[in-house]
Amino acid sequence: MAAGEQQSREYLRRHRLPELLHRLGALLLFHRPEKPREFLIEVLERVKAGRRAEGEYPFLMDEDNVDAMFSLLDVLGQGHIRPAQYREALKTLGLSTEDLELEDDVNITLDVFKEGV
Repeated sequence: MAAGEQQSREYLRRHRLPELLHRLGALLLFHRPEKPREFLIEVLERVKAGRRAEGEYPFLMDEDNVDAMFSLLDVLGQGHIRPAQYREALKTLGLSTEDLELEDDVNITLDVFKEGV
C-alpha cells in the first residue's frame, strides 16, 4: 500500500469520517427533506453544538424505535442480549464498535443498549 493511501486511511479512521457519512446518509433517507443540503448543514450544526454540550446530537431513531429494536434482538424476552448481538446492531446502524470493550459473557440490558445507540 502506498504511503499516501495509508495516510488517507489513517485520516479517515482518526476522524471517523466513514461513520459520519454513513449516519448523514441514513438521516437523509429517513427524513427525506425537501432541501437536503440545508438539512445536512443543520444536522452538522447540531452535532457541533452537541460536542460543545450546547445541545443534543441528532438522532436517527426515537426511544420507541430503540425499544423495538432491542425487543427484536431479545427474542426470548430475557431483558438482555449478547455482546455479539449488540455489536452487530451498532454496526447495522452505522455506529462504531472500535472502542467497544465487552467480555463475551456480559449481558447487555436495554439501558446499556439505549446508551450505545
